[in-house]
Amino acid sequence: MVLFILHETAYGYALFERVESDEVAQLTPEMQEAFTDPSRFAKMVKVRAFTPFQSAAHALQNINDVSEGIVNDFLRGFLAENLPSSSSKKKVLQLGVVEKALAGAIKDALSVDCVSDETVFELVRGIRAHSDKLLKGLKSGELERAQLGLAHSYSRAKVKFNVHRSDNMIIQAIALLDQSDKDINKFAMRVREWYAWHFPELSKLVSDHYTYARLVLEIGDKSTLSDGDAAKIGKVLVEGAALAGDTSPLKPALADMIIAGARASMGSDISKIDLMTVRNFATQLVAMYEQRARLSAYLSGKMNIVAPNLASLIGNTVGARLIAHAGSLTNLAKYPASTVQILGAEKALFRALKTKSKTPKYGLIYHASAIGKTDSKNKGRISRYLANKCSIASRIDCFSDEPTTLFGAALRGQVDNRVEFYASGEKPLKNADVMEAVLKSIKKSPVAAADTEKDAKKKKRSRSDDDEDSEKEQKSSKKEKKEKKDKKDKKEKEKEKKDKKDKKEKKH
Repeated sequence: MVLFILHETAYGYALFERVESDEVAQLTPEMQEAFTDPSRFAKMVKVRAFTPFQSAAHALQNINDVSEGIVNDFLRGFLAENLPSSSSKKKVLQLGVVEKALAGAIKDALSVDCVSDETVFELVRGIRAHSDKLLKGLKSGELERAQLGLAHSYSRAKVKFNVHRSDNMIIQAIALLDQSDKDINKFAMRVREWYAWHFPELSKLVSDHYTYARLVLEIGDKSTLSDGDAAKIGKVLVEGAALAGDTSPLKPALADMIIAGARASMGSDISKIDLMTVRNFATQLVAMYEQRARLSAYLSGKMNIVAPNLASLIGNTVGARLIAHAGSLTNLAKYPASTVQILGAEKALFRALKTKSKTPKYGLIYHASAIGKTDSKNKGRISRYLANKCSIASRIDCFSDEPTTLFGAALRGQVDNRVEFYASGEKPLKNADVMEAVLKSIKKSPVAAADTEKDAKKKKRSRSDDDEDSEKEQKSSKKEKKEKKDKKDKKEKEKEKKDKKDKKEKKH
């Protein structure tokens, strides 16, 4: 048996041949000591071939392929050129490879018997220790420098952030958004409690924290308010409602009510120092609200780039929470729909399994609008359906080359149809038809994508029309059959009467 050893160095690939010796296979203590002696170890193996890498980038590419168990063209050509043919029946050729995944790949690619046993590991250990002396033609310290440079490049490539998937930014943004909400609530309660000693009626009139902080900055000392300040207070109320997303019309008399409340207020007077401190806190609170709005816009933009279909289906915030809880978009795409459904409710799940009680129906997806619109008896069913669609959307976002929101919009339409089905019994669209319509719209043009929902509605209408036509046909066929049966029965009755009459005449 002939044993060859493949050794991957930072400088290139080397192929060694083991000199036939029973002592090497036995790995005795004497043999272990011989591995530390370069002159003795050089008699156990001999260099058959060595090929250097073309550049540092080429070395990094080859080492990455080796770690992933891939036989690239460079390694394939090196082995095919230097390994002898195993056509001889007397000698069996074996190739020793340290990486087991690479050994399997070489065996499949070149049909060479590869081994990864203890003997190979010990021989490679000795080769690594004395590679600078075994490989001739290398200058002193050249191999060490190559190892250091390749180690830095390899480590840098492993920890390098994937620019194509910026889901880490989404994870950080949603975490910061949650922390901002907590800080805003704490600051708002402090400002309200502090300023309420001076103007307690304002808390009852204004419930929004941002608007309240703006009014604290605008009013200051309540004794200075006059009827001319109504316009300024009204402007603050309008801006606060716009930031909060409140589209309902404001009460026209709210500014006047605030001024009237300030005149009839039962609060105590406030000193200049206390007012200055409250104003500083209110200023920080307003800045935190504005920062949160910018962060929310940033998160929305990132979700539209990284996971547009998931964002279109379930919303930016809930989609970001799912990605953050899973660790990455790739992890979320690998999860089954059952895991996505209870993601975020792990404690409740394990508690239910331990106590043998009912398991939770939903986790983070409970905050989706589709579940909120569904009645309580169907929340579990719609959450299961929504988790299925979220799993599909995350896989499309993760593995698709071109980002698009068409699939997310179509999946959202399916969820809405399913909610209507639970409410009114209206027959929903089939998933195959919806996906086919989306794929056709993508193939045609991006402009035609907007007509996807219209096509789906047309299909739904045509399907209902076909159902009505079929029902009419069935009714008409039933009616014809009934008429034929009635005619037949009538003829039989007439025949029976005739027979009875003939019998009577014969008797007489």
